[in-house]
Amino acid sequence: MADTTSGAAPAAGAEPPHAAAPVRPGRTPGRPGGRGPEPASPGRAHSPGGLTAAQGTAMYVGAVLGTGVITLPALAADTAGPASLVAWAALVLVSVPLAATFAALGARHPDSGGVSTYARLAFGERAATVVGWCFFLAIPPGAAAAALFGGAYVSAALGGGTATTTATAAGLMAAVTAANAAGLKVTGRLQLALAVLLVVLLLTAVLLSFPHARTDNLRPFAPHGWTAVAPAAALLVWSFAGWEAITHLAGEFRRPARDLPRATAAAVALVGVLYLSVAFAVVTVLGPAAADSDAPLGDLMARGLGGPARHLAAGAALLLTLGVMNVYYAGAAKLGAALGRDGALPAKLARGSEAGEVPRRSLAVISALAFAALAAVTLTDTGTKPLVLFTTGSFTTVYAVGVAAAFRLLPRGSGGRKAAVPALVAVGALLVASGPYLLWPLAVTAGAWLYTRRRRPATGAGPSAHR
Repeated sequence: MADTTSGAAPAAGAEPPHAAAPVRPGRTPGRPGGRGPEPASPGRAHSPGGLTAAQGTAMYVGAVLGTGVITLPALAADTAGPASLVAWAALVLVSVPLAATFAALGARHPDSGGVSTYARLAFGERAATVVGWCFFLAIPPGAAAAALFGGAYVSAALGGGTATTTATAAGLMAAVTAANAAGLKVTGRLQLALAVLLVVLLLTAVLLSFPHARTDNLRPFAPHGWTAVAPAAALLVWSFAGWEAITHLAGEFRRPARDLPRATAAAVALVGVLYLSVAFAVVTVLGPAAADSDAPLGDLMARGLGGPARHLAAGAALLLTLGVMNVYYAGAAKLGAALGRDGALPAKLARGSEAGEVPRRSLAVISALAFAALAAVTLTDTGTKPLVLFTTGSFTTVYAVGVAAAFRLLPRGSGGRKAAVPALVAVGALLVASGPYLLWPLAVTAGAWLYTRRRRPATGAGPSAHR
């Protein structure tokens, strides 16, 4: 999924998280009371950008597809067995109202701030700060999980088990940290190429393995009971997070009110077909072995091409993971610097917030926290599942804030407002499914709230700056 954090170009094929640099606290030009720019309505003139509906669809697909799909089908199968297919289907259905809600918000408020802007317009500066913190602190566990996903493919191809997986993950994290500290950038074209690589990997794995599919592998369908579907769905949020990412680019569409909904509808259909195909192949081809697979796409390709296919899958997974993690770190570092600049994090992190600067202090914080997350799961031998659930809990919290904002920002009776109703119900269910892992975003929310209260007198901001 793509990260559209301040200073980082939107990138295709990256996994979460997605954020934009927060607007400075205080009044925002354009509306009385500093409540942000006037909403763009279908009938109003709009300064046209260059994105068409087709280009937007491609960016959307690149934003949602990412490293999760190379491992999560196996984790979901381990949690719920073949019934994990129900969780995949449910997330596809949930994507429809969720994506429609964010598309409506983006069309009406085409601002690069995305969810942060909607939170600020609807609920004030503190809510926007909460969104920024949730994004920033979701990145370390998410980056560690992505690195371990890539490492698992290397160990599946070369052997060495956990040691190889962990060493590869640490190497990936160190390489990406060094590249970002040096100011190296991954271009949008390269990220698009990585997105294409992922699609090719998915299609190849599915097509080669389908002749080996067996319906017997669907029985028993719910070996862990139907209650296991909800935890599986909580895991899979990782693969579906990204429907809010395109809102940061709403202002770049030629006709946001028309093109954004079209791009959304096409992307939901394409992503849904790809994910369901991969999940079905993993369950029906690998059978019970899917639950123990660290590299399910490599195993699927091996069924069609033989053992050497695992080496091809490992190479593709490494390239994909490097590109994705580069976006994580670049976007997170810029976001942290912007939050420091705007008073939502310590001012020491603000260096590097301007365009063209390298936010090394913020990068150091992200890298240190990511290595700490890697060390924690390695020493406790808990695997990637806790990292994924901590991260998806944060994603779901941000979705909850965004959908709640839709009820205050979208007109009554509009399609987007109607879509927000089932979207809010679905997000509520996902919050419940996150269980104890929701404590992480709740702690982050409490920390952000207390931080803004503590810093308020020091900034000298008046009542107009905080609602």
